[in-house]
Amino acid sequence: MRRRLLYGLLFGFLVLLALTLLSDVRQVGGQVRAFHWAYLPAILGLTLFNYLLRGVKFHYYLLQIGAHLSLGESFRIFVAGFPLAVTPGKAGEALKGVWIEQQSGVPAARGVAVVVAERISDGLAVLLLSTLGVIAYPQYWPAFAFILGVLLLVILISQIRPLAEVLLEFGERLPLVNRFVHHLREFYEGSFTLFRPQATLLAVALGMVSWLGEGIGFYLVLRGLGLPAGTHILSIAVFTLAFSTVVGAASALPGGLGAAEASIAGMLVLLLGIPESQAAAATLLIRFATLWFGVALGLLTWAFWRDLVGLK
Repeated sequence: MRRRLLYGLLFGFLVLLALTLLSDVRQVGGQVRAFHWAYLPAILGLTLFNYLLRGVKFHYYLLQIGAHLSLGESFRIFVAGFPLAVTPGKAGEALKGVWIEQQSGVPAARGVAVVVAERISDGLAVLLLSTLGVIAYPQYWPAFAFILGVLLLVILISQIRPLAEVLLEFGERLPLVNRFVHHLREFYEGSFTLFRPQATLLAVALGMVSWLGEGIGFYLVLRGLGLPAGTHILSIAVFTLAFSTVVGAASALPGGLGAAEASIAGMLVLLLGIPESQAAAATLLIRFATLWFGVALGLLTWAFWRDLVGLK
């Protein structure tokens, strides 16, 4: 796990370096130095607001699968999982399933179902937030429709129990898969519970409010870089951050690194017509205030609860 995390952190550094070098380094540095840092507490506060609501959703999901942990314990696992998002393919996030099993006794495979449901509900939430933007800028429609279709298909299949039973029985006859069918059944049972209409609607609603908070935070980043106030800039900020989050998640790159940054910077240049150096500075600032702020909080959690990650 530590080796995978190191690869992710190194990749993140290279992405940030490439983003700076592809623009004019001096101009990007000048934009960052000119940033109105008085906005920073509000930006980080909105990021924490996002984490708070998503943590509540995580706790709700745990209760749905029978993992009756305290709210504090759920938040501890949730925040400790932030650094795992930058592991290659986000494979490290499966470790949260192990932590859930250790703390509650619920099988790890059901805990992994929580991780997957969390990602899918977040994906639906940010897609819904970007709907108006997609209508205004139809060039983004194909990617929007494809990702939305995939997410809805996953939810639909999870609710068709006879189809799942057929697939699991088929897996039992495959030499390499049959050893894991028990875990796949546990994973499916967790998914079936978590993707029920009531749970999904509540999770997506919480996700929309939480990610809207980060979108407003991105608007404050743009304001801090000198862009004018107004609903137009606000709507572009929310749309850009939401759609770029989807692109980063769909890329399966660790933390969406590279894909999300390229999407944010490119959309800002295309939709707002701002200089590349200003778009690069905005991308750097929002990624530090969201992704890397979360990674830092997660590592801090590891330092205080070393038993959780096996560092004792």
